[in-house]
Amino acid sequence: MSKVLDVPLSIEVAKRIKSKATKCFDNAYKAALLMEESVYVQGFLVFASAPCEMVEYGWLELGDRIVDPTFPHLDRHIETLYYFPAQRLTVSQLKATIEESKEDYPEDDPLPVYGEAPYEYYGDVMLGGADYAAAFKDAEAKCREIDFEVNG
Repeated sequence: MSKVLDVPLSIEVAKRIKSKATKCFDNAYKAALLMEESVYVQGFLVFASAPCEMVEYGWLELGDRIVDPTFPHLDRHIETLYYFPAQRLTVSQLKATIEESKEDYPEDDPLPVYGEAPYEYYGDVMLGGADYAAAFKDAEAKCREIDFEVNG
């Protein structure tokens, strides 16, 4: 069963954390701190447009719902958005990872989180493990499907 974007909750959370348009990972992190029962997710978001767009992205899952605190800034209809999860972290795992990153690499932004090495290539970038490569391939396939539907 695929998860469904909860638009009202996404908008409410976005307001509560004062989400920023270009900060999906930071928005998801702040929202996760607000919603301790949620799961922080990183992966890819596909926009059904012509041509199809795919971006690395962060959001939350709450049971069978997606909570996207960046959604209000996307200016898209929910039926044009497709989420492809690569990595899930509980809030306690996320907090521990952020703290460790700040200690080990104080000059680097701790988000997004890429898990343990070894990393694999997806696209032109070497970040994330096999889970990222799989999510990237699934998102890429969805883009090809959307582009075929639009262009024939």
